Amino acid sequence: MTPRTTSGAIAFGLAILSLLGAEARADGPPETGSPNPAATAKAAPVPPVADSAGFFDTSQWSVHAQATVIEQWHYGFPAEYSGQNSLESRTTEDKHTITATLFIGRRLWTGAEIYFDPEVPEGEGLSGTVGMAGFPNGEGTRAAGDSPHYNTGRLFLQQTFGLGGGKEKIDDDQNQLAGEKDTNRLTLTFGKFAAVDYFDDNAYSHDPRTQFLNWALMDSGAWDYPADMRGYTIGFAAQLKQKDWAMGYGIMMEPQEANQLVLDKHVTKAYGQVLELDRSYSWDGHPATVRPFVFINRADMGSYSEAIAERATDPDVTQTRRYRSKYGAGLSWDQELTANLGAFLRLSWNDGKTESWAFTEIDRSIATGVSLKGAAWGRADDVAGFAGIVDGLSSDHRRYLSAGGYGFIVGDGRLNYCPEEIAEAYYDVKIAKGLWLTPDIQYAEHPGYNRDRGGLPIFAIRAHFEY
Repeated sequence: MTPRTTSGAIAFGLAILSLLGAEARADGPPETGSPNPAATAKAAPVPPVADSAGFFDTSQWSVHAQATVIEQWHYGFPAEYSGQNSLESRTTEDKHTITATLFIGRRLWTGAEIYFDPEVPEGEGLSGTVGMAGFPNGEGTRAAGDSPHYNTGRLFLQQTFGLGGGKEKIDDDQNQLAGEKDTNRLTLTFGKFAAVDYFDDNAYSHDPRTQFLNWALMDSGAWDYPADMRGYTIGFAAQLKQKDWAMGYGIMMEPQEANQLVLDKHVTKAYGQVLELDRSYSWDGHPATVRPFVFINRADMGSYSEAIAERATDPDVTQTRRYRSKYGAGLSWDQELTANLGAFLRLSWNDGKTESWAFTEIDRSIATGVSLKGAAWGRADDVAGFAGIVDGLSSDHRRYLSAGGYGFIVGDGRLNYCPEEIAEAYYDVKIAKGLWLTPDIQYAEHPGYNRDRGGLPIFAIRAHFEY
């Protein structure tokens, strides 16, 4: 690794940790970073309680923070040719990403809460976050610049309507106020958030700050979910929760151009919709949840087949853009197997006729893995994870890349197609209260779906702080 780059990343990361580290969150296994829609409802009135420092009333406020530093690198690897969106193959490459986030919540009137997440990202993914559809750094969507810059990650209002069924205790957490709420409830969310905050959840693989790093593990790879290039959108989400099942619907804004910051203001023409059913059950006394979902996106997208028809060599999909639809489906499943071992599966598919627009260039994906707590070797707060991914493209998408076309994340100038195959393993070590250090390794065969490139190992070290 380049010493200057590495030392700069570490120095900046330690500065963030020292600023935020006056007090760490309580001991316990790490939670997923995304807010659980079932856990963001309004709490029943409880007596005001100040925190230990007396700064705020925790029955009315929730304040948390996180900082994550990821240093990632790979060495040169075999490649017969390269294009403008190829992963760097000739030399060793190392990059870092850093994010620092505050999570601020305030109770308003009965059933209403408002949340605000200011964020400061810095850095970029390997090769400028191109070259692999199953990209190896999940924080690469947050950080896209050589210097720290401000971003409003989330700013949203939630209104919850209790529907009975008893009470459920909710702990104070990121984007979650402490208290009690009805087990059966309807929660409405309006504002800026991430689509994956409320859909496509998974107990073992959903947060690159604490779990797997790869994009096709943290989310369902073929769900081209509505988002700007930082991963956020503006929209509306509704979750109806009952004791053993839940249903969610969302409609959210799409970017004006593929993988860009500006959202399309033509909201009657450009939007993404998702409908999900969650079913919780128990197998031999161990909890599990299965979450099938369907989606349809509309945006000013180009067509791969039209691009090839217009120009058989070096086609440009951006020249065929008009408002059209993409549809697909997915499933996220997690199952606890023992007190310390859990397994998960993600399946997803889209029609692959229009250009990839907001997440990544995957049209079919299967990902599966296990998560193991370290209690067996006397490290109860440590977690080890092992997973494998196979990502693929539609026939139209393959022909487009083979003819020399480019998307926003893959394109080698030509293509000898083969599914992108990735394995990932990590070991999350609890260093101190609120602080984790994680070595991670991934192995990628056919990066960018190209049999003529790779394979290669990709190494990473992650430091994560939570309060």
